[in-house]
Amino acid sequence: MQCPDKFLSVERIKNMGEGERVALRGWVYTVSSLGKVLFIRLRDNTGIIQAVIKRDHMNDKKIEQLKDLSREASITLTGVIRKDSRAPGGVEVLVDDLRIVSLAAKDYPVGKKRVSPEAVADLRHLYLRSQKMTAIMKVRSEVLSGFREYLKSEGFYEFSCPTTITASVEGGATLFDLNYYGRKAYLTQSSQFYLEAGIFSLEKTFTIQPSFRAERSKTPRHLTEYWHLEAEAAWIDNEGMMDLEEKMLEHISRWILERAEKEIKMLNPNYEPLKRPLRRVSYSEAISAIGREWGADIGADEEREIMEIFGRAVFVTHFPKELKALYHKPDPKDERLVLCHDLLLWPIGEVIGGGQRADDYEQLYQRILSEGFDPKDYQWYLDLRKYGSVPHSGFGLGIERFLAWMLKLPHIRYAIPFPRTTTRVYP
Repeated sequence: MQCPDKFLSVERIKNMGEGERVALRGWVYTVSSLGKVLFIRLRDNTGIIQAVIKRDHMNDKKIEQLKDLSREASITLTGVIRKDSRAPGGVEVLVDDLRIVSLAAKDYPVGKKRVSPEAVADLRHLYLRSQKMTAIMKVRSEVLSGFREYLKSEGFYEFSCPTTITASVEGGATLFDLNYYGRKAYLTQSSQFYLEAGIFSLEKTFTIQPSFRAERSKTPRHLTEYWHLEAEAAWIDNEGMMDLEEKMLEHISRWILERAEKEIKMLNPNYEPLKRPLRRVSYSEAISAIGREWGADIGADEEREIMEIFGRAVFVTHFPKELKALYHKPDPKDERLVLCHDLLLWPIGEVIGGGQRADDYEQLYQRILSEGFDPKDYQWYLDLRKYGSVPHSGFGLGIERFLAWMLKLPHIRYAIPFPRTTTRVYP
């Protein structure tokens, strides 16, 4: 077998000249024969290429072995590049040697033309090999790198936060609880509180890690375990945080075209990057425009109506305090409201939730009491306001929702390799 450093990717081979000798390796995508010629479409992580085997160019023993080839068998081969407009991508390899690394069972379960969504979910570990999921995972990887690079360029430090917590961040009804050595604990809904602790030394912090929501929602935009980009920054108010978010999203949505244009165009041919400035409307203006009573919550249906009226990328700001979590800072101009924002992107809806955090000890203490929580569970969080508090703001962005918007996915379960929902915890 050839040395690994001699193997070339499918993408590189397609850009080489006719007649060049190459070695490649990968998995069989399709295999077919026409007379004395065998056609193998070989895939690797960069694409698919056609390999052509003429029976009279290979010894009988090798030809006999090839009869057992089926989809997903792993092979290596060597040959010469030939340009042919009939081949996928206009390039094929005339094979003079092929070696089987591992045969595959011939009943590959996701190789059929039609596979039910339930079967795809059960066979997720195999479905990941599809061209669509390969492209999605590449974009996801680049997006995660892009967010990290951008936030670091803005002076943020990546900060590690715990997954096991003792107090609710977003609301007690959506917590997964667990027995932690005889004490009740929970899987985190958000790393916000810990990121806030970090700003008093680092000033700007962020994390990208899973969050968990025990919601019974069965919608195309909900997962029970999702990846969460969260950031907190000292000395920034609600308006300043929205400024940072829209600059970040404009940058990422353009930058991804430099890193994964082929995959983006394959998945969403009509993709267009976000452009600043994004429109900002108050909750009061938005709720009035869609004909709901003031104080009504904004769900998926209301979000769609708001986007239809105000635009496909819009911040909704200054919600009633009863609709938002206890950590939001009250609006000094109207005590009924808090300084917060949701970013809605068509058609997925809310992708970012953020705002200015309560920075006054007594104000936060009273809000904890009014929400029916025990201040003892939040004592360390209250301490952040007790010792040198400053104005600060932050946001949380759902990675899968952002990818669903970017790639125009029908459900955010396609935006993550192994989704977790109310009915899915396997594989």
